Amino acid sequence: MNKGIVSIRPGLGLTALLVGANAIAFAPIFVKTSEIGPAATAFHRMLQSLPLFVGAYLVQPRRNNGPDAKAKGLRTYVLLVLAGGFFAGDLAVWHWSIQLTTVANATLFANAAPIFVAIAAWVLLGETFGPLFFVGLLVAAVGTVLVVGASFGGHGSVLGDALGLLTAGFYAGYLICVKMLRRTVGTLAIMMWSGLVATPILLLIALASGEALMATTLTGWLILIGLAVVSHTFGQSLIAFALAHLAASFSSLTLLVQPVAATLLAWLLLNEGLRTQQAIRGVAVLAGILLARERAVRHRASA
Repeated sequence: MNKGIVSIRPGLGLTALLVGANAIAFAPIFVKTSEIGPAATAFHRMLQSLPLFVGAYLVQPRRNNGPDAKAKGLRTYVLLVLAGGFFAGDLAVWHWSIQLTTVANATLFANAAPIFVAIAAWVLLGETFGPLFFVGLLVAAVGTVLVVGASFGGHGSVLGDALGLLTAGFYAGYLICVKMLRRTVGTLAIMMWSGLVATPILLLIALASGEALMATTLTGWLILIGLAVVSHTFGQSLIAFALAHLAASFSSLTLLVQPVAATLLAWLLLNEGLRTQQAIRGVAVLAGILLARERAVRHRASA
């Protein structure tokens, strides 16, 4: 019986990982076709998914609800607020990036978050990495320069590309907060509390940007619902489930699947062409990120 469970769980985990990554890949398509502005779209993404996370949080066993009573403290709540703030910044900036540049570029640069996390761990926590990690950084940097150079030539937007990289920085901040919270706070609690913090922040950003908050057609509302339910709730939940049943290095598949799937969807649904040179530059960025990330994962596993 135990052998059966061991053999099945990785298979289920891999299936969940691939399905979840593809569900999240639809997010930039929803954002690109939304009737309302990028910040307002991000606001609805959080607002409409929040009841699902709150409901799941409230019905779970009491022993899993939030921080342990002894572990509660100012530090925990500060980290929860910071996580929500970073997540709000991540969504708002990424949605703007998607509107300004190609889906391929916006998704590609946003996936550089693991490198920012590794650099922060290096600077702030004193973690050390071998030469392979820095080779990965160099390859990713060269690929990034080539992609941005193509944007100067009209294949994208330099500002949109820059916002994509800023997205990675915000998401890295979110991941660092989550890593610090995971010792005392469950994943579902983090999703709920970060949503409670991010939603009003995104509302304020949308209002300050002068964006309309309401879609005007049924199609517009279906796009917002699809973003909240398919990409955010369904996709993120499947990824969380998968990571509980797979080795850490396996999560690197999402790094490869999501940008590729998003690019293909943009080509099929939005007619965003992808030239061979652009594809090669994108592969260089992904290869560098994957190389650096894999080295970081192996280093932490052996530490």
